[in-house]
Amino acid sequence: MLEELKAEVCAANRALEHSGLARLTWGNVSGIDRASGLWCIKPSGVDYSALTPDLMVLLDLDGEVVEGGLRPSSDTKTHLHLYRECPRVGGITHTHSPHATAFAQAGRELPCFGTTHADHFHGTVPLVRALTPAEVAEDYEHFTGAAIVERLRELGLDPLEMPAVLQLYHAPFTFGRNASESLKNSIALEVCAQMALATLALSPGLGPIPDHILEKHHLRKHGPGAYYGQV
Repeated sequence: MLEELKAEVCAANRALEHSGLARLTWGNVSGIDRASGLWCIKPSGVDYSALTPDLMVLLDLDGEVVEGGLRPSSDTKTHLHLYRECPRVGGITHTHSPHATAFAQAGRELPCFGTTHADHFHGTVPLVRALTPAEVAEDYEHFTGAAIVERLRELGLDPLEMPAVLQLYHAPFTFGRNASESLKNSIALEVCAQMALATLALSPGLGPIPDHILEKHHLRKHGPGAYYGQV
């Protein structure tokens, strides 16, 4: 069932390791087939090198396993809430990549200092609040997703326009139209975070990129008149 989706999600999860985004098993990628309402995520705790499409776990939007003999990722409820609340999202990547996670742990948003960032993220990558003691005790993974959705709505952000967030004390989450795109956004986020840390070391008081350059670079790739790449 949904063999192409399972293959794509498996490949994206395997790419976490060789792209440098994840050590050990510190990350997961999922993807959804909106037509069927079924979605797919890696099994919990399985080494990336051991993953195959048939090991992927298929679930419905009630969180029930439809296919797969292994337990799904421990972050399953976070992905589930995001798919329920963000109908345009088709893929989600969660990692603990070092530089983006440094911003999350420090409670710092990721400013847009240059055009590389602007090409991928429409301005500052936002920080999501920490969970309360009651939320952690009741359902940590569910409320992780709820806090992300809450922050996106507070800021009026479309998760495909701002396809990344940093959760305080935790780590980044990225979104895309499919699993592969969410993975690419995670790679871009980590590189932008690494460059931002170096930029701040060289120029601690630097302000963000001017708005007119931000808008030009973002819209030439993502706007209605986008002209980057091929038709």
